[in-house]
Amino acid sequence: ISMDETAKNTLRAIPLCKTKAGPRDGDIWVARLGEELTAVIEFVKKNKENDSDWFRLECNADGTKWFGKCWYFHNMIKYEFDVEFDIPITYPVTAPEIALPELDGKTAKMYRGGKICLSEHFKPLWAKNVPKFGIAHAFSLGLAPWLAVEIPDLVEKGIIHPAN
Repeated sequence: ISMDETAKNTLRAIPLCKTKAGPRDGDIWVARLGEELTAVIEFVKKNKENDSDWFRLECNADGTKWFGKCWYFHNMIKYEFDVEFDIPITYPVTAPEIALPELDGKTAKMYRGGKICLSEHFKPLWAKNVPKFGIAHAFSLGLAPWLAVEIPDLVEKGIIHPAN
């Protein structure tokens, strides 16, 4: 699997997770959640520094439900979407299924409920990097490339329009 230099540099800026734990793992899940939050905060900080800020994310108290906004600029127009996902019970072996509910049914590269279809490149890469990859990595390697392909296509087809 080859990655372009931009993707590699973006990934290098995201701290890796160390703890292999999911939501049912008690105290070690709390440690993992701390690593996840650190990685997401660092990723957002780096994005802002590079003038490529494109999402906001928060989670419920136990870190099992995540929600926020993501946006994509196409032809200098901002398209913004709600983003949400649950942490799978088998996390981090299983990657989260990121959903953009308002785009449900508007593109073939999506499952029921607005879950984005991640490329055949993402899943093997995730599997190879358990437990180092986390939510920030899923956004960087999964959601960002998905938005870059799908949003311009949906705009050009007249399926989505900018918010006022």
